[in-house]
Amino acid sequence: MNAGDAVGEPRFATDLLFTDGLPEMDDDTGYRGAVAARAAGITYRQLDYWARTELVVPTVRGANGSGSQRLYGFRDILVLKLVKRLLDTGISLQQIRTAVDQLRAAGIRDLAGTTLMSDGASVYLCTSNDEVIDLVSRGQGVFGIAVGKVLREVESTLVDFEKAAPDAVDELAARRAARTA
Repeated sequence: MNAGDAVGEPRFATDLLFTDGLPEMDDDTGYRGAVAARAAGITYRQLDYWARTELVVPTVRGANGSGSQRLYGFRDILVLKLVKRLLDTGISLQQIRTAVDQLRAAGIRDLAGTTLMSDGASVYLCTSNDEVIDLVSRGQGVFGIAVGKVLREVESTLVDFEKAAPDAVDELAARRAARTA
């Protein structure tokens, strides 16, 4: 049963965290794994491992047997980049899994105003400047990642990819170009 399926509970999309402030994408819009990995700044091996272990799964199309390709949406690439940033700061993959689950469960609606803070062991979600200040004043915050900034970086990277080679970014970009021609 999904969150919110029980009677009387509010229904939230499982990826609500990754909806506000993002470009509207239909279910057919996606990027192949190689493009998603490059945009997130990770290796294809990391991407494959994170998909197999369900840390970040592609929401457009999962792999269905030999020869099929996963397709990642914009939101997926944002999560990949956030995970990469957290790994780069020394946070364990186990803590990152917990943080990603907490973010999704929180149903954050304003990504631009969200900051991930860490003391090197745990990850804290701050949705206001007061929370950031409170965390730092208690001596817990060592570094922070502004989610809104990462969102814009991913968006800019994908736009640059499409400008550089509009038909070569992924198979769906080629289909979109054919539809508009």
